Amino acid sequence: MPHRPFIVGNWKMNGTRAQLAEARAIERGAARHAGVRVGVAPPFTLIAAMAEDGQAIVVGGQDCHAEERGAFTGDVSAVMLKDAGAGFTIVGHSERRAMHGESDAAVKAKAETALAAGLEVIVCVGETEAQRDSGQAEAVVSAQLDGSMPRDESAAGRVTVAYEPVWAIGTGRVPSAADVAAMHAAIRGRLGVIYGEDGAAVRILYGGSVNAGNAAELLAVTDVGGALVGGASLTADSFLSIVSAAGTSEE
Repeated sequence: MPHRPFIVGNWKMNGTRAQLAEARAIERGAARHAGVRVGVAPPFTLIAAMAEDGQAIVVGGQDCHAEERGAFTGDVSAVMLKDAGAGFTIVGHSERRAMHGESDAAVKAKAETALAAGLEVIVCVGETEAQRDSGQAEAVVSAQLDGSMPRDESAAGRVTVAYEPVWAIGTGRVPSAADVAAMHAAIRGRLGVIYGEDGAAVRILYGGSVNAGNAAELLAVTDVGGALVGGASLTADSFLSIVSAAGTSEE
C-alpha cells in the first residue's frame, strides 16, 4: 500500500469527559504501533481535550459545515475544528446522507472547505442493501465519488475514501472479502478517472461492522488501506485489537 494503514474510530454521538480515560488508553496503545496511523473522531465537545492529551493519535471531526462562519445555529466549521486541534474531518457519512439529506454536492462543498482550512478529509461512500441486491452497487458508489470528491489541485494527497456498505453499518453483517476487493478495485479505478495518476495514492478505508474478529481478514484485502470503525472504537481494548491487526497485516 502507498501509506501505512489508517485506523479511524468514529465515536458518533457517544462520549462525555468520562470517556477521556478510554481516549488516553487508546493513545498509549497507539504509541506501541508506530506502523499504523490511528485517528479518533470524538464528539465536537471532546476534540480539544483529546488533542491536548498526546501525539500518538490524530483527532478529527465527524462533520463540518461548508461555510467558514455565519448564522448557522448548531453547526461547526472546519476552521473551528482546526482551531480545536483536529487534523481531519469525516464528511458524507451515510448517517449524514440519510438522516440529514446531504447530497453529493453538499459533501463536496464540505470537503473543499475542510481542505482550505488545512484539514485532511475522509469522504464516505456506500450503497444501500436494495442498491446492492439490484446490482447497482458499483454504479452508485462511482456516482457518489464523482459528485463528492473535492477537485482542488492538491486534493488527492490529502483525501481518504471510506467505503461503507450502508447495510453493514452497525448490523453485524459484513460483505465477503471478495465483495470488498471488488468494490475497492472499482473505487481505485474511479479515483484514477477523477485524479489521474494521483488517484493511485489515495487511501481507501473499509467501514461497516469492523471488529476484532474480522479486522485481520478485511485489512488483508487488496486496496484496503485501513478501517473506519464505529462501535468497536468506543473502548480501548476492542479498538486497539483492530489497530494491532492492521500492524500484523503489514508484516
